[in-house]
Amino acid sequence: MNEMPHAVQSNRLNLKKKNSFSAYWKYKYLTLIFLPAIIYYVIFHYVPIYGVLIAFKSYKFSLGILGSPWVGFQHFRDLFAFDSFWQVFRNTFLISIYKLIFGFPAPIVFALLLNEIRLSIFKRLVQTISYFPHFLSWVVLGGLAVQFLSPSIGPINLLLQAIGLDPIYFLGDSKWFRTVLVGTEVWKGLGWGTIVYLAAIAGVNPELHEAATVDGANRFHRMRYITLPSMMPVITIMLIFAIGGMVNDDFDQVFNLYNPVVYEVGDVLSTYTYRMGLINMEYSFATAVGLFKNVIAFVLILSANAIAKKINDYGLW
Repeated sequence: MNEMPHAVQSNRLNLKKKNSFSAYWKYKYLTLIFLPAIIYYVIFHYVPIYGVLIAFKSYKFSLGILGSPWVGFQHFRDLFAFDSFWQVFRNTFLISIYKLIFGFPAPIVFALLLNEIRLSIFKRLVQTISYFPHFLSWVVLGGLAVQFLSPSIGPINLLLQAIGLDPIYFLGDSKWFRTVLVGTEVWKGLGWGTIVYLAAIAGVNPELHEAATVDGANRFHRMRYITLPSMMPVITIMLIFAIGGMVNDDFDQVFNLYNPVVYEVGDVLSTYTYRMGLINMEYSFATAVGLFKNVIAFVLILSANAIAKKINDYGLW
């Protein structure tokens, strides 16, 4: 087959660009709606990338980023040589894996159950109650968790003492701290996470349910063989995001719940970066930690997307 002449290819490319520009101009007012988001990401997400240079320099505040001397990969070599860093890295992955195992399926199951509720008033009430924790900061929720899990006045420990058991120091015991992190994360994000899945359920063709009902399928069968498979594209995309965010731990949650007693099991990359950068003022070293974390997140999301495409042909691209 003869190759298309270069002139023809060039003309088609120019025509495509012209048509694209015409479409943007035609819907210029709708395009303007995206400007605040574009400006936000440029200012707060792309411009700060310039600061990554600090990871390869011995940063001095008085000299600035450009004036500070280069040290190459010295901070990364120091990073990998510290046993404390690998402990923090291990904590981050373990906590994220626990959250993925218990937290990711929770809103899916909750959305399926909500969809089966026929009493609309009760359904709205349950949704409202489940959404509420999402709108509270971890400062507030952390205070509630501290009071609720208190060994002296917390209702759980009062119940344990009432049945003759010793109180448990949930936030001061290495055996329980990760459980508290996972439990409070599921509690806070459960209701809000169902919004995406409820939207996916709403898009299921009702004729499929009608046909299944005629064939004798009960509600459980319809949920298993119609609703859940129809949600798979959304579930896959959300799973890719969750895997990509495994190293991007929730700093607010951990910072408001942990203490030096549970550093061994609760200290994560974000809190480690905070202490090294803002408390110890080792800005270059902290930037190296953050850059390493972002590289791992990028690799994870690429890997998760590639695996998802091979398994069920759904992915981000």
